[in-house]
Amino acid sequence: MKFATYTMAGSQYYGAVTDGGMIPLSPNFPQWITLRHVIENDGLHALAKAAQGCTATHHDVTYDIPIPNPEKIICVGVNFPDRNAEYKDGQEAPPNMSLFPRFPRSFTGHNQPVIRPPESEKLDYEGEIAVVIGKGGRRIAEADAYDHIAALTLCNEGTIRDWVRHAKFNVTQGKNWDASGAMGPWLVPFTAAAQLDDIRLTAHVNGELRQDDRTSRMLFPIRRQIAYISTFTTLVPGDIIVTGTPTGAGARFDPPKFLKPGDVVEVTAEGIGTLRSEVVDET
Repeated sequence: MKFATYTMAGSQYYGAVTDGGMIPLSPNFPQWITLRHVIENDGLHALAKAAQGCTATHHDVTYDIPIPNPEKIICVGVNFPDRNAEYKDGQEAPPNMSLFPRFPRSFTGHNQPVIRPPESEKLDYEGEIAVVIGKGGRRIAEADAYDHIAALTLCNEGTIRDWVRHAKFNVTQGKNWDASGAMGPWLVPFTAAAQLDDIRLTAHVNGELRQDDRTSRMLFPIRRQIAYISTFTTLVPGDIIVTGTPTGAGARFDPPKFLKPGDVVEVTAEGIGTLRSEVVDET
């Protein structure tokens, strides 16, 4: 079963996703205001049980990012071998992963516009899998890392490329423009290692395959990401780790293929689904 945060008639809900629409569940759980509160209380099983036998009653909804108010979103950079090779620095693989934060406001939901700002025409796409922490912890062992995941979702980690070069040691400016990326469409509960260990991840732009790789090729597997990140910061329920993108982003083409208004980006991962975004200029 899949769970989404969505807006209908000016009100935000969360519910179960069906082929015919949404089964609203938030009215049944007033003690859990958002899906973050559901996850904090290990409530995904309760949602699934409540949805059994119900039919969709909410249609024509607007998808929001699945966890609307995470404490933190941490992104892993340069996490596939071919991406590392793009940097041409002679280093086979760095000893530790590169990390940077993103703010919730920098993401929009499934089927919602991704915004290209007037300050730059170098909006790029990065298809990624995101994991949502269910059980918090500090200094989590790699062997135990999967026990701390509640759910999976997808991310188009949109980037303003020239703004990641505004400073010498950080990329935060280029990664946090309002609504420059997307997350969703929904949460898929995480129940088995096979959901992450070796699944295909792709990104298409206007139907053209641009990115295509498998999680088994990550330089820093997701277990290690959780262990490493939790060494220096306490992970809490609802935190999101965006786990890295394959080669094939627009900046790496010659000439570059940056996104323009009307372009459609689709990020797909086996067992999770497809996240769709259309690019518009900021007005």
